[in-house]
Amino acid sequence: MSAAPAVSDRSTPRWRAWLLLAPMVAWLTLFVVVPTAILIVYSFCERDEVGRVLFTFTLENYHRVLDPVYLWIFARSIGYAGLTTVICIAVGYPVAYCIGRAREEWRQRLLLLVMVPFWTSFLIRTYAWITILKQEGLLNGLLHQLSPTASPLDLLYTPTAVVIGLVYAYLPFMILPIYGSVEKLDGSLIEAAHDLGAGPLRVFSAVIIPLTLPGIAAGTLLVFVPAVGMFAITDLMGGARVPLIGNVIQNQFMQARDWPFGAALGAVFMALFAVTYWVMLKFGAGEEETPA
Repeated sequence: MSAAPAVSDRSTPRWRAWLLLAPMVAWLTLFVVVPTAILIVYSFCERDEVGRVLFTFTLENYHRVLDPVYLWIFARSIGYAGLTTVICIAVGYPVAYCIGRAREEWRQRLLLLVMVPFWTSFLIRTYAWITILKQEGLLNGLLHQLSPTASPLDLLYTPTAVVIGLVYAYLPFMILPIYGSVEKLDGSLIEAAHDLGAGPLRVFSAVIIPLTLPGIAAGTLLVFVPAVGMFAITDLMGGARVPLIGNVIQNQFMQARDWPFGAALGAVFMALFAVTYWVMLKFGAGEEETPA
């Protein structure tokens, strides 16, 4: 007699949990699973002479992806994204650490300063950097005031400008995850390391870095993957002189009207994201097993 209500009590929370998850599952299905499936289907299709998609199975699009030109663009995109990630770690880690170890009343204010750029449109911020870096811009104007005989720097529409734009765009995505790890850092472990005779560098490398590694891994994933596919910054600040894989995919859909080949490039890009995510998981798992 008492068993039936027990089963009912256990099943009721289960149904409630599914109801709570239903909006998220529906969102993922409509905006992730279905578009991904469409992308993969298109990647195996053909295009006729007038640009229409023919739903016939072919691997020609993936053969074109293996062309040395596109492989070099992939390699260059990975290089730019990797450099952006390294710079974001070098710049963002000290900032995140200072915010995470600051006094409680200052943390929210400092985090607000990190989030302030998001209050402005991404395009407006990018055009602001164009105004700063161009030959008649603020940077060269300041240098001219300091040294009237110095020649203006030619930074705009160069790889340097692209890296500056990428770092500026994705630096907050590195700071915030690292801040979350630093905030949870147990100060007693740092004090114990000092009491055991470890110097500042030893404490930083053997205690602080391993304990904040999850934040570094999360920030690396949040910076590296979108930086590989970014096309707006390379168009605006690079002057389309430094095409990355995002620019190629955009051109295939918007200008060349070769949707199957663009879909194949997008599928390879998703595979690159999956490999990056797998490497980060393995790297995190290896770091967790090392202390044991």
